[in-house]
Amino acid sequence: MSSKSADAYRTISEAGEEAGLPPHVLRFWESKFTQIKPVKRAGGRRLYRPHDISLLKGLKHLLYKEGYTIKGAQKYLKDHGVAGVCALADGAQAVEPASEDAGAPDRHETHAGASQPMHLPLAPALAAKPLGMRDDEAWPQALAPARQAGLTPGQQAAARRALDSLRAARARLDQVLSAAD
Repeated sequence: MSSKSADAYRTISEAGEEAGLPPHVLRFWESKFTQIKPVKRAGGRRLYRPHDISLLKGLKHLLYKEGYTIKGAQKYLKDHGVAGVCALADGAQAVEPASEDAGAPDRHETHAGASQPMHLPLAPALAAKPLGMRDDEAWPQALAPARQAGLTPGQQAAARRALDSLRAARARLDQVLSAAD
């Protein structure tokens, strides 16, 4: 942590250290989130204000802890504003959209920089399915451990989307294999 006052501007290295992020991530996020606007000095040197660092910490919480994708975090930022994301830096919980129609956040899709990808214990549940049960009939049983593990509704929705994608891929593969016979 820096010995600077709380109101002092931080270099990209200091801001990254305070937010727990490498400088290249700060530069990348600056291109993806227009709300991150460090002061740029002559020569392109970036100086981050305290509220910039709070925003970075809030985005880190959304992307790394809550598992949002960049697109999902952009939507969250649009829906809740900079203050809502900055509040996450102080340990507040992410707020889901008010209704299903508002759209579930895009979370737990493959994204670069995630510190912990989502792991669902699907393989054991699918391997233990009764004989004669199709894979697509086993998916609800396979998701039961995920529900018991305390996944948020957004995480469950992401798991359902992933399973739907797998079902579609399986159907395409079955078509290709049957055409090859």
